[in-house]
Amino acid sequence: MRLTVAQALVRFLAAQYTERDGRRRRLVAATWGIFGHGNVAGIGQALLESGPEAMPFLQGRNEQAMVHAAVGYARQSGRLSTHAVTASIGPGATNLVTGAALATINRIPVLLLPGDTFATRPADPVLQQLEVPHAGDVSVNDALRPVSRHFDRVTRPEALIPAALQAVRVLTDPVQTGAVTLALPQDVQAEAHDWPEEFFADRVWGVRRPRPDRAELAAAADAVRGSARPLIVAGGGIRHSEAQASLAALAEATGIPVAVTQAGKGVLPYGHPADVGGIGHTGTATAAALAREADLVLAAGTRLSDFTTASATLFQHPAVRFVGLNLDPYDAHKLAARPLVADAREALDELREALAGHRVDTAYETAYRREAARWEARVDLAYAVSAPDEELPPTQAQVLGLLDALVDGSDILVNAAGSLPGDLHKLWRARSADQYHLEYGYSCMGYEIPAAIGVALAAPGRPVWALVGDGTYLMNPTEIVTAVQEGVPIRVVVLDNHGYASIGGLSGAVGAEGFGTAYRFRAPDGAYTGDPLPVDIAANAASLGMAVIRARTVRDLREALAEARSATRPTCVYVQTRTPDTVSGPPPAQAWWDVPVAETATRKAASQAREEYDRQAAQRRRHL
Repeated sequence: MRLTVAQALVRFLAAQYTERDGRRRRLVAATWGIFGHGNVAGIGQALLESGPEAMPFLQGRNEQAMVHAAVGYARQSGRLSTHAVTASIGPGATNLVTGAALATINRIPVLLLPGDTFATRPADPVLQQLEVPHAGDVSVNDALRPVSRHFDRVTRPEALIPAALQAVRVLTDPVQTGAVTLALPQDVQAEAHDWPEEFFADRVWGVRRPRPDRAELAAAADAVRGSARPLIVAGGGIRHSEAQASLAALAEATGIPVAVTQAGKGVLPYGHPADVGGIGHTGTATAAALAREADLVLAAGTRLSDFTTASATLFQHPAVRFVGLNLDPYDAHKLAARPLVADAREALDELREALAGHRVDTAYETAYRREAARWEARVDLAYAVSAPDEELPPTQAQVLGLLDALVDGSDILVNAAGSLPGDLHKLWRARSADQYHLEYGYSCMGYEIPAAIGVALAAPGRPVWALVGDGTYLMNPTEIVTAVQEGVPIRVVVLDNHGYASIGGLSGAVGAEGFGTAYRFRAPDGAYTGDPLPVDIAANAASLGMAVIRARTVRDLREALAEARSATRPTCVYVQTRTPDTVSGPPPAQAWWDVPVAETATRKAASQAREEYDRQAAQRRRHL
């Protein structure tokens, strides 16, 4: 069959499927694209010729945002289906880099198809060519190499077959998956070639579930049986493996408490007796206390990032040991853990069988449940709305409380950056396994709105909420236009606190005094401490085509959220929040996070912050 390279690639991708547990999914469900000279006559023409039935097309406004949308879709699809993203060589290609890093760090499959400079070099240089005197084969696409799980440049038509097969192998590998980049020189895209029919046949890629090694399983079971205060730390791998029921069954059979990372929140539903909430710097006091006293930690499906381990200060028991349950040996061995390398669902089921008859001490179980209930009372206080509050602007916690009172298990919340992740991890009561969609591997500002579109495309009919601060909104609002164009009824809740509130708070804590974090006019001394900027975010959202509801008070907001939830078109709820008092606001961080403070300074705030830093850093441990 004679086709161009681009036409052959599109036809190949349309015939790729994943299969796990007997369920088959199309691997690449659609392609996002913004066209320029580097891809318009190649991939662009191929998508036009293939038609929407073979390969649906989605028009984006920003290349980075298109990758975020693809990530949202892929995560909501359990990593079994994803989107491709095509961009032109030059600025379009380099705009993909941030999105690629996000996908790879979070281990979410996304296929990137940037155009590239001419393979045949008919003129040198061409428009947007990066000239590197010592390397003639380098283009701006090489910036994607370190943030891609797999990278290839297709410089000849014949090379497409092995390149495409390897790309799909990585996309469907539950350990290796992430951003996969196939750089496509623009002349090669348009070149015709005779392709074997077999290349376009339907191909099913099985997503494996490796069972645990018997010796590793026995060692893990012995470790649990020998511990007095075990703790499970559950991460995003539980969700990716669809191991939620297996985790619940193990916790119920043994009484071991379960703390969750940002990626793992929701793997046990709110109200489960073993759930002790978020762990680490943004977690609950209950989970932090348990972690400090745990003599065994079963790290299940987590990368054990610094937020989770409180920068290596959280697990303080003198004899604490770890079991690393992970599909990736790299993660399974972290913190000198006993590795349990396996699919999470398979390993949890077999570990439960190996622990038959074993249960933690009743006093331990009673104590952590009592502390979890005490924390929930603290959440109630943060969410509470008094009669006078009804006519005041809401606090950020009250916004979450009003939303908490409105939603059910069908709603999905999307967030990534700012102060919201901390409050959500501490306070939110996840009612379903996929309700809590936090991108915290990269914590990328601007992720939420495009990702919400991807989530909504993967979960049609379910209410999807993008929760953003004003700083995040101003980073990347452009895909609102796409939501309007495609009729995707996302709900965007903008909490305007006039600046980078999260970093402003951190800045104050580390002695930088909030420098450069407020959205305000300059004062006479040059600092940004004047009046708030007269930026009208609600008007901006309306100008991009959204229905907008302004909420000035708690009462307004309650009505606005209810209206937005029932909306059938993209809708924005805009509210300016107020700072809570120290009693009713969200509880402060329950564990440390290492942000180095100036070792020498003339300003008092920095000197005092350094004293606190040295005190906390002294608690760091190397687990060996």
